[in-house]
Amino acid sequence: MQFGLCTFPTEHSIPPADLARAAEERDFESLWVAEHSHIPASRKSPFPGGGELPQIYYEVMDPFVALASAASVTTRLKLATGVCLLVQRDPIQTAKMVASLDQLSQGRFLFGVGGGWNAEEMAQHGTPFTRRWRVLRERIEAMQRLWSDEQAEYHGEFVDLEPSFAWPKPRQKPWPPIHVGGGWPGGARRALRWGDGWIPVGMPELVLAKLPEFRRLAEEAGRDPADLEVSIYAAPTDAAALVRLRDAGIARAVFFVPSSSREQVLPLLDELAITARTIA
Repeated sequence: MQFGLCTFPTEHSIPPADLARAAEERDFESLWVAEHSHIPASRKSPFPGGGELPQIYYEVMDPFVALASAASVTTRLKLATGVCLLVQRDPIQTAKMVASLDQLSQGRFLFGVGGGWNAEEMAQHGTPFTRRWRVLRERIEAMQRLWSDEQAEYHGEFVDLEPSFAWPKPRQKPWPPIHVGGGWPGGARRALRWGDGWIPVGMPELVLAKLPEFRRLAEEAGRDPADLEVSIYAAPTDAAALVRLRDAGIARAVFFVPSSSREQVLPLLDELAITARTIA
């Protein structure tokens, strides 16, 4: 089992480059950064975590800019969106950003994608909340054409791409691994249809209970379960819980890092690294 870090980089927190360098020095496998373009003041959509929406959701930096900064000071660390809200992004421009980052990082990018939960946020990008999964699927499919075809073309309900040229192509072939965020069963089924990995939402114990069914569904879909990574985002730090994840075949445990100063974050990374070494 691999170990990663996830965070909301802000202007007040440890800079992404410093966090990435520290993560690589401590042998973490990956760094995942969150995304929100903006937070509408109406605040009609309830925060899935309950209570008031944390300030970091208002302040989070653009994930591709943050990861490009991280890529420039590392050589082994994988760089991931956790997750990119593609339903709020132009797929043509985002395809170029993904390919550019994958080239600049020498093929270290992991493309985590999700549909999001803030209906007002995505509505202001022109995406209806009830159609977000269809929008996500079409945008991913169109991006795959842009990444793999010399002359890309795609025609759907939400994406209509006339024959076009787009470079650079990603360094990873045919494209960077796509990790689909979402709960059971919808997120799992979407990961099986057009993903390379699943980032489930919910308690790890619930995920463990569903793993046999997930693997059975993979086989029924003609997918090799061994090729579909399951990553636990904001993983527990309890050693016994991590051992259960490892023994069940979870590919990656990703620890949450608060959007705090170097002085607060670096000692936490030291503790998490010790825990990771004892489990691995």
